[in-house]
Amino acid sequence: SGTAAASGMGWALWGVGLLLALYTLLRHGLRSAPRPPARPELRGRTAIVTGGSSGIGAATALELARCGARVILATRSARRGEAAASRIRRETGNNEVRFMHLDLASLRSVRAFASTFLRQEPQLHLLINNAGVSAGGTTEDGFSLPFQVNHLGHFLLTQLLLERLRSCAPSRVVIVASSAHCAGRLRPKSLGQPPSGLFATFQDYCDSKLANVLHARELATREQGTQVTCYAVHPGFVNTSLFQHAPLWLKPLLLPLAWLLFLDASEGAQPVLDCATRDGLEPLSGRYFTDCGPRLPWPAGRDDRLARALWEGSERLAGL
Repeated sequence: SGTAAASGMGWALWGVGLLLALYTLLRHGLRSAPRPPARPELRGRTAIVTGGSSGIGAATALELARCGARVILATRSARRGEAAASRIRRETGNNEVRFMHLDLASLRSVRAFASTFLRQEPQLHLLINNAGVSAGGTTEDGFSLPFQVNHLGHFLLTQLLLERLRSCAPSRVVIVASSAHCAGRLRPKSLGQPPSGLFATFQDYCDSKLANVLHARELATREQGTQVTCYAVHPGFVNTSLFQHAPLWLKPLLLPLAWLLFLDASEGAQPVLDCATRDGLEPLSGRYFTDCGPRLPWPAGRDDRLARALWEGSERLAGL
């Protein structure tokens, strides 16, 4: 029986070794190698990064600070925001990094942030609308959480800061979208109301990401001639806290996938940084980008009538 046990142990070790080898092959074969390019000098330029205390936002803020920009981490938790700002200052030697409170799930908070920012900061060159949630309930304003945090809060924030972006032009707005916009369905008459059905949570997220793509498109149209340009970007499938809101039954499927195939935050930040800093992107304002550059979004993401209806509906919901 000792021989059988040893044999069983041998098979188990062999199996584990095989799995590890397979994991390594898959991980390095299916993921593109990170390619952090040289970034331009950003001294004298001011950037806001929403959700800048963790994930893609923190990685983006770190790189912008490294290039010399003044960076405002606009995030909900003061504890995490201050800690992230302090860490970025330490890592980059750039003392122009500060936290400012912003809760996108509250339109009141968005207005308060914009008012404080405009009073305290004379310049704005880069607005990175990055913060996002994948699921949740209803906000204090009565809208679905993903729709408000991912789209409506950012829409209001952009509108309130637009005059400052124009006066500091050339300036850019970068909206972190997702390829999940492919499954988005926006109905202007029920904008902001959570969808129903078995996959309502997933649908809600996809709808908000379609709104991101259309927001960039319509903003670019409206800002022609002002030197404010706008880009929607899919950062890739990134292993961030975005999935903490996923339904319990889905987590056992998502977590191994995330571990195996998803990018880390600094890799996901690269296409966002490309849209924020790469020279010569101005003629591509309003376009949708991935890590491979500009791509055609899915048909709904190219629907100009829907983009206009979303804009007008968003103005109404945000009280503009």
